Amino acid sequence: MCQFFSCISDGKGNIKYFNAEQRNLMRGEELKGPDGSRYDSSLQDSHSGIAGFCGWDCDKVNKYEYNPLTKRFVIDQINIQDDSAKVKRVCRKLDFAAIVPELIIKPIFHPFEHKKRKRVNQTDIDLLKKWASVWASVGASVWASVWDSVWDSVGASVRASVRDSMRDSVGDSVGAYVSSFFDLPKWKRIKHKKGENPFQSCIDLWHRGIVPSFDGKAWRLHGYKAKVLKVIPKDEL
Repeated sequence: MCQFFSCISDGKGNIKYFNAEQRNLMRGEELKGPDGSRYDSSLQDSHSGIAGFCGWDCDKVNKYEYNPLTKRFVIDQINIQDDSAKVKRVCRKLDFAAIVPELIIKPIFHPFEHKKRKRVNQTDIDLLKKWASVWASVGASVWASVWDSVWDSVGASVRASVRDSMRDSVGDSVGAYVSSFFDLPKWKRIKHKKGENPFQSCIDLWHRGIVPSFDGKAWRLHGYKAKVLKVIPKDEL
């Protein structure tokens, strides 16, 4: 499956990809190619979709992927002259605000590598209380809210980048942190003030080197190397 960000080249370092305007049209299933073909969001980062839309032969282009968060460049397929070095330089200079304006490009913070956090303080507890309230209001469907609010290959790419070093048991916290990479006026499935991120309390904990998890009975605050720093029964929070 193609990941965000995908592009194709002509073997000379010239690349093609879907820009912000085209991606927005695809979400509404209104984008049409030169031959009248309709393109929807499932093709946002499809090499074949990009080639078809541009009128290029998919078997006569080079195919690449680039992750703007991790800076990882992937050669998917070389069909003509190898211009990967040129394309890599081009990708690193792209203005992704013109490709996905809602995406926030920033380094990924890995809380389980944050050695300074060896204990929990009151600020952490206060943030956890806010997060527990939000978590309860969305019925444990944090991922559903985030996933419905972002989209396809872009959201999948951010999720994969963040989840590489995390555990499934803190999945809701991962979802909350993934939301911090998007600037949206409204998040679906949850009530909140326009322009605010309803998952901010968990994001703040994450940046403090603390990741909360919940097993239905108690909250656990994980620190360096996922060690449990504190367990708080649900009724005591």
